[in-house]
Amino acid sequence: MGIVLSVSDLSFSYEQGEPVWSGISLDVHAGEVLSILGPNGTGKSTLMRCMAGLAVPDFGYVELDGCHIHEMSRKKAALAIAFVPQMHTPVFAFSAIDVVVMGRTAHLGAFASPSAHDYEVSLQAMASFGIADLAEKPYNKTSGGERQLILFARAIAQEARILLLDEPTSHLDFGNQVRTLEIISNLANRGLSVVMTTHFPDHALRYSKRTALISGGSLQGFGLTESVVTPESLTSLYGLEVEINTFKCGSRVCLARP
Repeated sequence: MGIVLSVSDLSFSYEQGEPVWSGISLDVHAGEVLSILGPNGTGKSTLMRCMAGLAVPDFGYVELDGCHIHEMSRKKAALAIAFVPQMHTPVFAFSAIDVVVMGRTAHLGAFASPSAHDYEVSLQAMASFGIADLAEKPYNKTSGGERQLILFARAIAQEARILLLDEPTSHLDFGNQVRTLEIISNLANRGLSVVMTTHFPDHALRYSKRTALISGGSLQGFGLTESVVTPESLTSLYGLEVEINTFKCGSRVCLARP
């Protein structure tokens, strides 16, 4: 699989203070799920925003199809990358379907209004997450989990080739977690590239071909998941003793030793 997005020697700090992290280099392949693991406060969300072109690093660069992302127009970048943040606070009482249709903005001409096709694509995206019945519900009246699924649907409606998902299961119940991760896996099987931050090593072990570990202001590991996500690396990453159990079905589960 070819490289569609690459991060080269990236460093970032707020207001010229201590770097959040530095020297981050990784790449994203077409048709893969790449997980990013790390403790709270290690800058995983900031890295995702830099990869989406929404935050400017102090040093290094992000390339999309060989072009520096911060030198691209927002429309061109949006046609390739969809970003779903960890949290989103609604301001206006848009309907859920109108929020999803906003994902079609990059496909519209200047001053153009969404077409019937744009609404059809958006409704199909909502249906894929089982939330078509929320279409007319005010977005600011939805629950945290519903809101997260609406934002996923918006990203799918955007029809980008790369999905950047910041903790995609953080507000979801167990059933919706599984359904969402299966959708993510199916999208990768169709050729889309997915990068997701997660606090669940189990999700990386099950769904990600490759995984990156971030801690202490730098990249602690990056490569094939089975080689990177190990009891030793997780023990070092989270500061507690971890073991990985493998069940007969092949699923692997991480457990903290008492």
